[in-house]
Amino acid sequence: MKVAVEDLLGKVLLVGITYYTLGGELIEQKQFWGTVVQADDQSIKIRQADGEVFALPPDLRAISPAAPGDYTLRSTGEVVTDPDFLSTWTCTKPD
Repeated sequence: MKVAVEDLLGKVLLVGITYYTLGGELIEQKQFWGTVVQADDQSIKIRQADGEVFALPPDLRAISPAAPGDYTLRSTGEVVTDPDFLSTWTCTKPD
């Protein structure tokens, strides 16, 4: 299923971001989830449970429908049940 920006608004998005150095060394991994509060050609904004809003680029290639089930966040042990969408990113940080 191809995801469109209008599919995201009000849905639960589970995000995973992995950061590497320019040399390919792992720096950190982040996982979080929230409700999409804005989705347009400028950004995708997610309101997390603590109220913080996180903005992602509007690249829909990084978003896919989530299979039903429980997803455990490695960093916190928190379980997210039946999110609507998954988003996975790999970022390289400059030295």
